[in-house]
Amino acid sequence: MAPPLPAARPDRVFAHPDYALFWASRFASTLGVMVEGVTLGWQVYDVARHTQTVAESAFMVGMIGLAQFLPLFALTLVAGAVADHFDRKKIYMACLASEVVCVGVLIWISHMAQPPLWGIFAIAVLFGAIRSFQSPAMSALAPMLVPRALLPRAIALGSLAWQTGAILGPWLGGVLVATSSATAYAAAGGLYVISALAMSQIRASTQPQRQGGGRVAMVREGLDYVWANKIVLGAISLDLVAVLLGGATALLPVYARDILHVGAGGFGVLRSGPAIGACVCAFVLGRRPLTRRAGLWMFGAVALFGLATIVFALSRVMALSVLALAVLGGADMISVFVRQTLVQITTPDAMRGRVAAVSNVFIGASNELGEFESGVVARLLGPVGAALFGGVGSVIATALWAKLFPTLRKADQLLAPHPADD
Repeated sequence: MAPPLPAARPDRVFAHPDYALFWASRFASTLGVMVEGVTLGWQVYDVARHTQTVAESAFMVGMIGLAQFLPLFALTLVAGAVADHFDRKKIYMACLASEVVCVGVLIWISHMAQPPLWGIFAIAVLFGAIRSFQSPAMSALAPMLVPRALLPRAIALGSLAWQTGAILGPWLGGVLVATSSATAYAAAGGLYVISALAMSQIRASTQPQRQGGGRVAMVREGLDYVWANKIVLGAISLDLVAVLLGGATALLPVYARDILHVGAGGFGVLRSGPAIGACVCAFVLGRRPLTRRAGLWMFGAVALFGLATIVFALSRVMALSVLALAVLGGADMISVFVRQTLVQITTPDAMRGRVAAVSNVFIGASNELGEFESGVVARLLGPVGAALFGGVGSVIATALWAKLFPTLRKADQLLAPHPADD
């Protein structure tokens, strides 16, 4: 048997058809999730502004984040145990089908003369519940589709697929809502269908090895593992705090309509800012991935994320705002790339579903909770004060976490080699 080629050759990872299909499915579904999420925020703000003030409408945008967070928080740990017990591909496919149904209902609501906020919030709750099962199943799939020697590169490329989709999706959603909310929702539904078609073609076994013990014991085991592994705990908790505080993107509908006065079209341009920065960093990381000083790169990226948020909060010039958002997006790409790779390469396969679920509580749910936090602070300090508060908080959190988690700060190798498979 010929020896495996170095992990630094990404084309060798995509030579495995099942992984290539998974990558395409993950990218398409992430785009769809982000388009749907952005459209929910814009539609809620737009509907609320017919009868409410700017501050009150910003608070309603925060509440849509809370509506998605609550089911994520309640179900994610159980969903992680499910992903370590049942066929991960089937779980993922069921989630995609459920999301198609959700966007279908949202399209119907959007065609009403006065879309009811309660209906939008109800779908947001279902959306959060679906994602609680989708995320751990998706994260735990990739390591089942490539040889162990290629696992670090597969994880890195999977992280790039998710993060690139997570940045391009909001931009695409921002562009589409300038046409109509229904158009944006329809695009999200189409992306879910594409994702399902790609996933359905995977032929490898995606049934994890059965673990002993009940569901409660499995959940507890996952929590114990994360608590004991300080690199994993430090990485996901730092990202939690940064996303929770630095939720400037949740306030973009407010900035576009009532601060920069650029309307729905300008909202799409603002959403393109993080996409530009993230895509540049994704391209660089794909060509020359980070391999050393992982901890320092992560702390530096989160600090830069906070500083860019401060600049955005204070800017009243469209070009400067877009530039600040581009820097913010690039810094976030680096942070998530390092965090996801560190978490995956240090976690055994039997634990990946549960560890991914814990990470989803910290990170995935924090996006929605961050929207809620931004809405609440905007109600108290105004939207500018909320964005400024988040940026300053992110910088302070970076310094505090560097002191609390020296193991993470000193983490060096990112793409450590694995022994070749027989």
